[in-house]
Amino acid sequence: MAFVWGLVGYGVLRAMRKALIGIVLSFAGMAQAEEVVIAALGDSLTQGYGLPVEEGFVPQLQQWLTDAGADVRLINAGVSGDTTAGGLARVDWTLTPDVDGMIVTLGGNDVLRGLDPGQARGNIEGILRSADTANVDVLLVGMEAPGNFGPDYKTQFDQLYPDLAQQYGTLFLESFFAGLVEEGTPLDPVALRDYFQADGIHPNAKGVAKIVARVGPEVLSLVEQIAN
Repeated sequence: MAFVWGLVGYGVLRAMRKALIGIVLSFAGMAQAEEVVIAALGDSLTQGYGLPVEEGFVPQLQQWLTDAGADVRLINAGVSGDTTAGGLARVDWTLTPDVDGMIVTLGGNDVLRGLDPGQARGNIEGILRSADTANVDVLLVGMEAPGNFGPDYKTQFDQLYPDLAQQYGTLFLESFFAGLVEEGTPLDPVALRDYFQADGIHPNAKGVAKIVARVGPEVLSLVEQIAN
């Protein structure tokens, strides 16, 4: 009961923060907007595996947002090797009272391990439900499965993201790698090797920069949604 009340209390605090942010933004130029705090919940792609800290996804995205004039502070909640189950296990303590929004980028390790898409769906839904309870706006970033587990697996896995985004009314980006390929084009790390590290899984600094250029505008939309 205390835990449930804590979530409700956090939701009230966030609602007050969002109202204040919206009021201040409505008087742009008269006062400095309150900083928006966004947690990036993910795996090694979010954490910045294999890269110097400043070249990882979150620091590059932070710089992109700063250059765009957004008063946003990102929290790197990426854990290398994490599955959707791991993200669900830690989402509640990631959603501290100062967090206004969340970017969710999980599922790559589920695919690498061939885990059940139904379990991934349930885990992502649990994360979105926690965010909804805590009054936190979300940008859900999809992940596409390769075809080596069969067409049924790929269809079930790929579809869970747009389905849940629609169900929970979150902002949605079809793929973390959307900045590297045109929409509807399969990801080919071999053809795109100039943008990947030697493992063919994790982007290098150049690849991250292209990914950030695509994700950045979606995060600005998230900031606008938080303010409203």
